[in-house]
Amino acid sequence: MTTTLNISRFVNDEIDILVSLVNSAYRGESSKQGWTTEADLLGGIRTDERSIKTQLSKPGAIMLTAKDEAGKMVGCVYLLQQGSQLYLGMLTVAPHLQAKGIGKELLFAAEKYGREINCTSVVMTVIDKRHELVEWYKRHGYHSSGEIRPFPTSPSFGIPKQPLQFVVLEKNI
Repeated sequence: MTTTLNISRFVNDEIDILVSLVNSAYRGESSKQGWTTEADLLGGIRTDERSIKTQLSKPGAIMLTAKDEAGKMVGCVYLLQQGSQLYLGMLTVAPHLQAKGIGKELLFAAEKYGREINCTSVVMTVIDKRHELVEWYKRHGYHSSGEIRPFPTSPSFGIPKQPLQFVVLEKNI
């Protein structure tokens, strides 16, 4: 990554920017510019303002954002402390900036945060059909826990175009 990133805690007055960023990376035509698209697997939006606010209202929840040198939000990751585990979700990078190291920097920042709050592992769920994403996490030290979880039935998370489930990945930090 040639650009200097500023990774910090999310500020609520930028929620519309965050929602737009996440939806652009996962759903619709814009998401197809990057490799993290779910557009072929799910219809609808990935998130909305209400969902983000609900997630961030949970005790132990934060969002880290990555901003470029101009102050533009280019990535984010949701983190939720669950005892000694840190749940990681919604790792997002703007589609046109993917494969430039931003995701890796956010992942490392999340792991660092987990260590700072005395977590011993990071856990996440990834759609089972996202083989390239599972492999990316494995290259960064994550492994399958063997646990499979059902995909949410709420349309607020997206409308599946085929049967989906989650695999659980984890890493000791």
